[in-house]
Amino acid sequence: MIRDYLELCKPRVVMLMILTSIVGMYLSTTHAVPLQILILGNLGIALVAGAAAAFNHVADQHIDKLMKRTQHRPIVKGKISARNSFIFASVLCVIGMVILFFFINSLTACLTFISLIGYAACYTLYLKQATPQNIVIGGIAGAVPPLLGWTAVTGSISPEALLLVLIVYVWTPPHFWALAIHRLEDYAKANVPMLPHTHGVPYTKLNIVLYTVLLVCVSSLPYIVHMSGMIYFVGVTIANSIFLFHALFLYFSHNKKQPMRVFKYSIYYLGILFLLLLIDHFV
Repeated sequence: MIRDYLELCKPRVVMLMILTSIVGMYLSTTHAVPLQILILGNLGIALVAGAAAAFNHVADQHIDKLMKRTQHRPIVKGKISARNSFIFASVLCVIGMVILFFFINSLTACLTFISLIGYAACYTLYLKQATPQNIVIGGIAGAVPPLLGWTAVTGSISPEALLLVLIVYVWTPPHFWALAIHRLEDYAKANVPMLPHTHGVPYTKLNIVLYTVLLVCVSSLPYIVHMSGMIYFVGVTIANSIFLFHALFLYFSHNKKQPMRVFKYSIYYLGILFLLLLIDHFV
């Protein structure tokens, strides 16, 4: 039962978000991050992110039944009722917001709540079914964790923090569209207007390449604006080259395994990028 409730929170996604939040915290200061902010800030962000994921499970249960990737989720299998899942998500949300508002600061609490609404309501309930650009428009909700980490420490928004958000935002479409190609039949069956379903796989592959090129440019900006140094630049250049290779191979190849290779590498890529930012900052 505990495992089922944990699955509602999409823990692997939340862990990647928290990594970007932690890096945002450390990049915001030349001093050590206060232990209370480091622990309680990320706990609050993780709880609200988990709540958003659980709300997503509740809202998408009718779609999840039709898709192989999601048909074993706890609500679909009847392991947890939609009512209990909603209550669970609400409790997580309240606890997370209380932690952020009373122990961190009101700006971080407000931005976290806005991102929750953006993902759980705007994206899940409207954009996902409304437009094939759903992940592009709604991607901003999942891109804010580094900003949340930054504001948790500083209590303010800065251009550097927004640059971190931009990196995650531009990363999101090629990451998700690769999975959408792999799961094309699922999305078609559920009648979700993902780009490969509405505009075809070749067009989606082209967009993945174009967004990857844009990501190469955007991810170089921390070095260009002197936010990071040579360690980051060399590391991200290598990571970008590999990402671009995978995207181009996807475009020119008919290998059915390549979309998942792009998807899996994109996860490693984002983790590597933020770890490079962190290492460069300390060195």
